[in-house]
Amino acid sequence: MKQKDFLFWGFLIILFLPFFVIVSVFNAYSSFNREHGIIMSFFKFAILSTIGEMIGLRILTGEYSNKTFGIIPRMIVWGFLGMAICMAMKIFSAGTPVFLEFAGMNGATEFLKGELCWQKVLVALSISVAMNTIFAPVFMTFHKITDAHIAENNGSIKALISPIPMKRLLTTLNWDRQWNFVFAKTIPLFWYPAHTITFLLPTDLQVLFAALLGVML
Repeated sequence: MKQKDFLFWGFLIILFLPFFVIVSVFNAYSSFNREHGIIMSFFKFAILSTIGEMIGLRILTGEYSNKTFGIIPRMIVWGFLGMAICMAMKIFSAGTPVFLEFAGMNGATEFLKGELCWQKVLVALSISVAMNTIFAPVFMTFHKITDAHIAENNGSIKALISPIPMKRLLTTLNWDRQWNFVFAKTIPLFWYPAHTITFLLPTDLQVLFAALLGVML
């Protein structure tokens, strides 16, 4: 490991350690998370997903950031994307069990709230499949466009106030990779099972786990 790795991981330990060793800090976090879930979604994704992308960049290039990466713009974009993910999770976790009951699976809503059983896993899988099939492709495409927009603005804050050239970025997107890898492989092979686990967790842990998945991916 190089000095920058020690500094990076040391900073992360200092940032997150109080939540694990100081009870009052963890309790304050838990309370605020319950009362202001959408705001916490912003910060969870802003911090964790950006860290995940920095680690990915380190693996690919040997650096945690570069002149086009734009840590601050990425954090802010990820924050708003995190709020959208939180909204999607609430909508699909509430609506999919209702649809399953409409389709003939009696008690789907109660199974999701109950103890672990194969019916609960089936409902969680159904929620994950619905959300990642309907919502995820739009989300992933928009995220790819914002990444390109930030890079074109050399990672500066200007990217947040400059109009996004949607038509040009959409037409220049690598659709072969977007379809054949991002959609056709990561969604069914990673996101379907990963978010099945997400929807099996207690509600107050779901958004945090979803943000952590971005780091793992």
